Amino acid sequence: MEKTGAGVNIIELRRITKRFPGLVANDSINLEIARGEIHAIVGENGAGKSTLMKILTGLYQPDEGEIYLNGNRVAINGPRQAIWHGIGMVHQHFMLIPRFTVLENIVLGSEPARGGVLKEKAARQLVEELCRRYDFRLESDTRVWDLSVGQQQRVEILKVLYRGAEILILDEPTAVLAPQEVKELFVNLRNLKDQGKTIIFISHKLDEVLSIADRISVLRRGRMVGTVLAGETDKKRLSEMMVGRPVLLKIDKQESQTGQETLVIKDLSVMGSMGRPAVRHVSFSVRAGEIYGIAGIEGNGQTELIEALVGLRKVHTGQVFILGQPIVGKSVREIKDLGVGYIPEDRHHRGLVLPMTVWENAVLGLHRTREFSRPASLYFKKILAHAERLVREFDVRLGSVDLPIRNLSGGNQQKVILAREMSRDPSLIIASQPTRGLDIGAIEFVHKQLIKARDQGRAVLVVSADLEEVLSLSDRVGVIYSGEIVAEFRPQEVTLEEIGHYMLGSKAQPREGVGA
Repeated sequence: MEKTGAGVNIIELRRITKRFPGLVANDSINLEIARGEIHAIVGENGAGKSTLMKILTGLYQPDEGEIYLNGNRVAINGPRQAIWHGIGMVHQHFMLIPRFTVLENIVLGSEPARGGVLKEKAARQLVEELCRRYDFRLESDTRVWDLSVGQQQRVEILKVLYRGAEILILDEPTAVLAPQEVKELFVNLRNLKDQGKTIIFISHKLDEVLSIADRISVLRRGRMVGTVLAGETDKKRLSEMMVGRPVLLKIDKQESQTGQETLVIKDLSVMGSMGRPAVRHVSFSVRAGEIYGIAGIEGNGQTELIEALVGLRKVHTGQVFILGQPIVGKSVREIKDLGVGYIPEDRHHRGLVLPMTVWENAVLGLHRTREFSRPASLYFKKILAHAERLVREFDVRLGSVDLPIRNLSGGNQQKVILAREMSRDPSLIIASQPTRGLDIGAIEFVHKQLIKARDQGRAVLVVSADLEEVLSLSDRVGVIYSGEIVAEFRPQEVTLEEIGHYMLGSKAQPREGVGA
């Protein structure tokens, strides 16, 4: 190994390049990370963040370039070797076994044993010592399914600390947390930093990045744009560095002009996949010309609620009306024909057919209409003209509408879904997690389209795990917890902290104040 001297950075990446067929994901990237700092890495989707972290954790090998840890040149040939070098990654989607305890999840795969027999007492002492040292308030014998999302995340962090990690990589760590849980996470991260740990923080949420990071590195189109001190920059500058142009950060909207009730939900209950109630006696309405947002931590019935509204899940009890028409028992097609546009939370499984072309996806659901077909045949010229018009109007970046839609970025895929659903001239748009996984430029575009739909007199129902998104988009907000709407506000009437209490179930409005 080559030694570069004392007082060096804990990580140095020099001229890291990684190529895939038709794509340079990382293009001669240089990055320095100091020991004991919280270093944020930001960039649009496709900027190269994930590829760079996969190289650092041994999942990919660079085509060119060198990695230095503590001044020593190293080769990281796999995740086990990354852990051996003190690098651990906390993934956005937790990798826990719900029926196992906190202790069992933390030590799984690295159990202290003698002669093939688990030394449970030693394992418990190690885990409890880690909890004390880093002020992680967890009980070793609690089963993971009884933990909040924030507590589950702490278990994931303890897993990598238990394995000796000195460098922690956190991928979108606040994506599913309530505001109070974000504050608790940041307290934990600062404690880790104070005890000498180095943290790489990957996020799209620039306010949080500016709050927690010491330095911020920005990637754009596979290249390093620059590294700045968090205290010497702001959200506007970071956005411009990420996108390469000024970005509208504040949602600009006029006072809503509401009309008739378009969607009315009365005492709705829906069963979950395990045969237990997932939605419990929910009642609210959405008027023409308004955006009604549903805020809540994921897993509190949002998915089941939306699936019931669009005909993908059976209603257990209650009534749903769209423009006065009852829809319980109707098929997906019948509900869409009533004037419903649906932007699903999982665009790959619910919104698109990935092997099909862009033009085929742009006309899905419309291909049976008289405009585009007759018995046993399609009007291909009309369909292609329709697809090309949508691509222009919604600024979908592509070479040809003949490309498979899987070749497009996530943001451009979402634009195709938006364009298709808007082209149906819907009275009601149901948008579930509409900007999940999108970068700041694509988020800006989606927000503008939803505001435009509302200003055209459409009713819009938005469900999002991003609380700031819900509050900035919506005219009214309902908070869902354990399958119930526990509070309803106008965004200007509530603080992030207060709404967080409702999301965590520690506070609820009286029943007569909900769903009005």
